Amino acid sequence: MTPVRLSVVIPALNEAAGMSATLQALAPMAARGAQLLVADGGSVDGTATLAQAGGAQVVHAPRGRALQMNAGAQKANGGILLFLHADTRLPPEADRLITLALANGAQVWGRFDVCIEGRPRMLRVIAAFMNWRSRLTDIATGDQALFMTRAAFDAVGGFPVQPLMEDIEMSTRLLKISRPACLRARAITSGRRWETQGVWRTVLLMWRLRLAYWRGSTPERLAALYR
Repeated sequence: MTPVRLSVVIPALNEAAGMSATLQALAPMAARGAQLLVADGGSVDGTATLAQAGGAQVVHAPRGRALQMNAGAQKANGGILLFLHADTRLPPEADRLITLALANGAQVWGRFDVCIEGRPRMLRVIAAFMNWRSRLTDIATGDQALFMTRAAFDAVGGFPVQPLMEDIEMSTRLLKISRPACLRARAITSGRRWETQGVWRTVLLMWRLRLAYWRGSTPERLAALYR
């Protein structure tokens, strides 16, 4: 089976501290033909320069994760798009796992299980709950490295331009086309948000935001609460 070329879109804002390591981890995939794009939202710490030095194509975009991911997708030439947070590392052979998951056409999008990196042991429990919840609801978050065919991305009009919960809304729209491929291989994401703001405080905040979203609160109001 000839792999469909994969485009990896990384939205970034002031991610210079980890950008080189992120792209280095993707180097084997790039050697196998994956296209790497960093959608920079106006970084002032040299993120774009490091991304270029690391072999990625830099796409300049207005600040905002949805806007940045859509801008990166516009420049992507792969038949499959993978949206990766700058602080997340993919499992080995991720490109081949994705190609295999979407090969028969029954599913047009998917995500990985997640592992949260950090000292608090509670982060393992949170990650396990996230994976269980995602498998139960067929809803994925950006931490889980969302991937989809270009056709599916175009069919739903790209990521909704909203300041928060764009990944939840994107999952909801993609569900109208197919259920996701829920890969058990784990993407490792940084636990810095939980460690900096407090594990329980962050968990409670995210639950509160999701509940408010499902009850109809606007993304703009949720973004204000998040900040």
